[in-house]
Amino acid sequence: MGEGAWVRGVQRSAPGSRATRLELFYDLIFVFAFLNVTTAAAGNPTVRGLVQCLVVLALLWWCWTGFAVLGNLIRADQGIVPLVGFATMAAAFVLALSLPKAFVDRPGGLPGPLVFAAGYFLVRVSETSIFIWLGRRNRDVRQRWLRLALPPLLATSLIVTAALLPQRLFDGTAEMVARLVFWLAALAVEYGAGLALRGTGWTVLSAGHWAERHGQIVLVALGEAIIALGLAPGGAAVLPLTWPVLIAAVLGIAVAAALWWAYFDTLALGMEQTLHRTRDPVARATLARNAYSYLHLPVIAGVILFALGLKGLIHEGADLSTPSWGIPLPSFDLLALYGGVALYLLALIVLGRLMLAAPRWPTIGGILLLLALVPVAGSLPEMFALTMLAVATWLAVGAQTIVDSRRRRGVREVALAEQLAVEEEQTRWRGRHL
Repeated sequence: MGEGAWVRGVQRSAPGSRATRLELFYDLIFVFAFLNVTTAAAGNPTVRGLVQCLVVLALLWWCWTGFAVLGNLIRADQGIVPLVGFATMAAAFVLALSLPKAFVDRPGGLPGPLVFAAGYFLVRVSETSIFIWLGRRNRDVRQRWLRLALPPLLATSLIVTAALLPQRLFDGTAEMVARLVFWLAALAVEYGAGLALRGTGWTVLSAGHWAERHGQIVLVALGEAIIALGLAPGGAAVLPLTWPVLIAAVLGIAVAAALWWAYFDTLALGMEQTLHRTRDPVARATLARNAYSYLHLPVIAGVILFALGLKGLIHEGADLSTPSWGIPLPSFDLLALYGGVALYLLALIVLGRLMLAAPRWPTIGGILLLLALVPVAGSLPEMFALTMLAVATWLAVGAQTIVDSRRRRGVREVALAEQLAVEEEQTRWRGRHL
């Protein structure tokens, strides 16, 4: 993008920029949004309900990706950009509020599907409008960014069509399937448009910022899983301090910690270093799109599914009317619990192969172990099922860490050297100017 496109009130980002506190503030909306996705799926524990929630999650993820693109190209905490960000946050919060009613228009209040469509439209258009405004003095730039405004318009139109679909055309299951088809079409429009990256002139200005932002949203999702573990379905805040409660809490945190380790200990650092080494702008943009914008969606979805399986588990264990170690988990919750961890690890396998050219055989073995344990866990009390999940996850993550010990040492040494160099330069600058 030419210098003429950058106008007063907006500052271009830099190759060495990192995530800002304001961007972390944006992510608070997504803490609530992820929690609402989990709540909506728990309220409709069926295959159809799960598919609907995953579709909503994918659209929500695309909204967050727009925030990441914005923060990578311009300084999100400078000039007029925070004001635009606050307005977009308000629209995103409306979007998050409407998530449980995105597919069904329940009696009372505004129509949920239309409110969701309006919120989605406002978020996506506000994200692209600032780039169109910035490029208004450059015809080529303006036309490139105008093309990016078309997918949100078409996707919103499809969502609105699904909401207004006349009931007389379909009945029962056919109506729900027809509405879902329109939602899937909206999803295909947005993600398909992302494949036309070469025509927009977009590139990753700061590889460090891009990797850091995606790491932060993974942390947000893991935080939502912890909230789901401790949050009662009925809103009760007080738990009797029994051994099952304490053990369930420790086991839930153990699995979440294993998921953190699997992503952040080495893989996240290695992916960022690979992105830094990719100098060609088009190649870097393509790699960033594939590895982060696309492949991080199943990472987030895996954590959300894990949170769905955890939801209410600790409170069921505390219920004095149930056996000491709980009852066997319902099939839906069991598949969400084990399947979420398996999906998360599978996404990391693909990321490791793409970004580090590393076949992650121990993690593949861990996934196979998780799948083999599902029938066994289904016949055991829920606390034992959670124990098996924690042990299997840590076995897979620990074995992967041992196998990757040489690569891990090299990646972490480079990361530490970079961190020390940055800190040293910052210390010198502060000594001269502050």
